[in-house]
Amino acid sequence: MQQKWALITGASSGIGSATAVKLAQAGYNLILTGRRKDKLESLANSLKAPEIIVAAFDLQKPQEIDAFCTKNSAYLKKLNVLVNNAGLAKGVEKVDQASLSDWDAMIDTNIRGLLHMTRGVLPHFVAKQEGHIVNLGSVAGRWTYPGGAVYCASKFAVRAFSEGLRMDLLGKNIRVTNIEPGMVNTEFSLVRLGTQSQADAVYQGMTPLSAQDIAETIAWVIDRPAHVNIQEIVIYPTEQAHVGQVHRR
Repeated sequence: MQQKWALITGASSGIGSATAVKLAQAGYNLILTGRRKDKLESLANSLKAPEIIVAAFDLQKPQEIDAFCTKNSAYLKKLNVLVNNAGLAKGVEKVDQASLSDWDAMIDTNIRGLLHMTRGVLPHFVAKQEGHIVNLGSVAGRWTYPGGAVYCASKFAVRAFSEGLRMDLLGKNIRVTNIEPGMVNTEFSLVRLGTQSQADAVYQGMTPLSAQDIAETIAWVIDRPAHVNIQEIVIYPTEQAHVGQVHRR
């Protein structure tokens, strides 16, 4: 049986880390990327995948993505699945008060980084007429809210890119999936808000999704038969009916 390979961006924590655990359990070889080398190595040491490659670099820097793709081309030729998980939100200020550096960080990671990583992997998928690209979008890529204009715009871009990419790849036997979670309790709110107390308040009185919930969904999506493409999935916790509409106990 041919061994399968999956590349996961943002694998050092949250959904990326949980996805690595899930795919290792399924027998995948893994390429784990992120900025925090120590966390990537710790994760790799905890897994029992047949083979694991760790690569620490910054998705906000296209030249580092290019260098990674060049250095690891032999492994990328074996790749079956790309999970574009890396992403972030920064700040909740209204547009007229928001930090431009926060905007740049979101655009450079959520859009530009995802685009460059996909473009680096695609030639290998096209050459062998096989592959699966899983993009981590968000419900914010469908519905906007105050204080989230640029983050939402970045995730709208992920949804649009996923649709266009699927069309461009028609006939090449490459699947494209966009996963769109609602509230997931990871480092997301800590990165966005800056303090643990503020992050904890986001999930107070309700049960959010976990990183494991999304990892299980990703594993299910890529395990469908080759003729089945799950184009997109919106996933809310039961106590969240819509963006900004949450039942708290």
